[in-house]
Amino acid sequence: MRHLTDSELLGLVADRDEPALRELVERHTGWLLLRLRRRTSDEELVAEALQDAFVAVWQNPSSFRGEGDVAAWLWGIAIRKLLSRLRRRAQPTPVAQQVLSALSPTVRSAEDELLIAVEHGGLGDALRSLSPELYAVLRATVVDGLTTREAAQLLGIPEGTVKSRARIARSKLRERLIAMEVRP
Repeated sequence: MRHLTDSELLGLVADRDEPALRELVERHTGWLLLRLRRRTSDEELVAEALQDAFVAVWQNPSSFRGEGDVAAWLWGIAIRKLLSRLRRRAQPTPVAQQVLSALSPTVRSAEDELLIAVEHGGLGDALRSLSPELYAVLRATVVDGLTTREAAQLLGIPEGTVKSRARIARSKLRERLIAMEVRP
């Protein structure tokens, strides 16, 4: 199975080949987990979203139209599953203090330090006050640095929706930061 491409594996999954699905899971679980964990600190939520994604692949592998990379298609499914689970929750769960203290300053990168400050400072509070849909657009376009087009593909929404949600999110974020007297 290791010599097969992702597209070939999907073809086998469409024929109900469990070893082919297992191979896809092994190839893509690591990086998908890493990227999903950057969006929430809730390990259970991440694991559930990833499982949901691979169940969706098993149930409908033919939804991959052969356009683009299978990995990008998998990421689109995984992030939509995570967003769906986040919508059911009132607020994202912040990183536990034990986790933060377990990361020694010598192990943390400058990016880690910045993300911790953003997620757990006043800006993090303002970001968490946004709806999951608005937060996801900001995360995709600002934190991940995706273009409007890429964010639209990732989130499974039209480009115009990405633009309008980004505008609304920036406006709401600005209002909340001014109310909190926090400078962006």
